[in-house]
Amino acid sequence: MLCLGVFLGVSSCYYDKEFEIEIPDIPDNQEVLFRTDIEPLFSRSGKDCTQCHNESADLNLTIGNAYNSIVQGGYVDAGNAEGSLLFQRAPGQNHPLDVGFILDVNDLALIKEWIDRGALNN
Repeated sequence: MLCLGVFLGVSSCYYDKEFEIEIPDIPDNQEVLFRTDIEPLFSRSGKDCTQCHNESADLNLTIGNAYNSIVQGGYVDAGNAEGSLLFQRAPGQNHPLDVGFILDVNDLALIKEWIDRGALNN
């Protein structure tokens, strides 16, 4: 029994590390703006966030509506990306549904940096 418990403990640690994604750092001198860097991520051509997160949803990520929906809906804890639902549940992180696409690590890095820098409407 002890061997089985040790094996499961070791294999679960291996499993967790195998699927961790490494999000690159954004240089301090690189500007990250909501209007030009973040908002466009939500509505790319083809499969995108706005297929579900639109005018009829609690979280509306369509152009011109995204910022207010994110902030007023409590999806962002400005200055704390790790504690923000927008970052935690982004496709490619831990989205609750299989949406058929993911944001790549560079997109996730932009969202993380924008939130960590205060989630400004800039």
